Amino acid sequence: MRIDRSRSSLRVLAVVAAASAALAACSSQGGAQSQSGGSSGGGDTSGSNLTIQMITHEQAGDTFWDKIRAGAQDAAKAHGITLQYANNENGPEQATLVQNAIDAKVSGIAVTLSNADAVIPVTQKAVAAGIPVVAFNQGITDYKKAGAKMYFGSDETLAGKTIGQKLAQDDPGGKTLCVIQAQGSVALEARCAGVKSGYASTENLQVNGADLPSVQATLQSKLAEDKSITNIVTLGAPIALAALQAEQSAGSTAKIVTFDLNQDAAQAIKDGKIAFAVDQQPYVQGYQSVLMLWMNITNGNDLGGGGPVLTGPSIVDSTNIDQILPYTKNNRR
Repeated sequence: MRIDRSRSSLRVLAVVAAASAALAACSSQGGAQSQSGGSSGGGDTSGSNLTIQMITHEQAGDTFWDKIRAGAQDAAKAHGITLQYANNENGPEQATLVQNAIDAKVSGIAVTLSNADAVIPVTQKAVAAGIPVVAFNQGITDYKKAGAKMYFGSDETLAGKTIGQKLAQDDPGGKTLCVIQAQGSVALEARCAGVKSGYASTENLQVNGADLPSVQATLQSKLAEDKSITNIVTLGAPIALAALQAEQSAGSTAKIVTFDLNQDAAQAIKDGKIAFAVDQQPYVQGYQSVLMLWMNITNGNDLGGGGPVLTGPSIVDSTNIDQILPYTKNNRR
């Protein structure tokens, strides 16, 4: 079956507009199937018996990934794909998950490249084995080296600079604290570097994003110690909510802005507690990764012409939160 680009684009819009509730999330270790259907090897091009493995660096407790999975699951359901999901935040373990997918002879692999040095050699093996790969979310500078056909995500440096420039306009004489919740993450470091390029008076703070009480305590201590901080930039919605608690406990009046959204963070924007968010539209990342693997396998289509397909940055603030808030409740934003 051959589908031209215009018809496929209309079909994507129709599916997204009528997206069903997200299917059950999968095990972080086993990559359990999230859509029933026959499994197939790398050479299957029928369009109905395809197995796509999605492998991420998801950190335990981070609700951001619910949106990635919701998009991937909806795309899989729309096109009769068996979707498997697995994650590990550590590079060697994530690389092992990619190797497992190769050994299982899946039809395609969608992977994040936060741990590029560890994962890229294995994605190259997948490509050599005839399994198409797309990268998403992280790896905008590395996806070609990984052999990925396409990349779906945000330019993290550009997104950070967008925040920095907006803060510089609103608060030119203040100080910004940029909170990094996963040590060694190239993408998170790029976000803060981007913030600093737009707002020179920016200091980074490392926290453990897997331990939110610890994040709150660290931020509270920092705010009590340094009264010159006028802005707090967090790199994920759960961290923003911890920053809100820390700010209240420390008696700080610093403005809080964040990357990414969840329902509680969106409501905080609605309530005026968070100034704004920069959204990379993770639902779109998940959906497009699965959809375009399916289209590439079945008829050779791709997006981007070899360049990255950007899903952000998109500013969410008081001017558009009423439109966006409802979609955060079902992980479609």
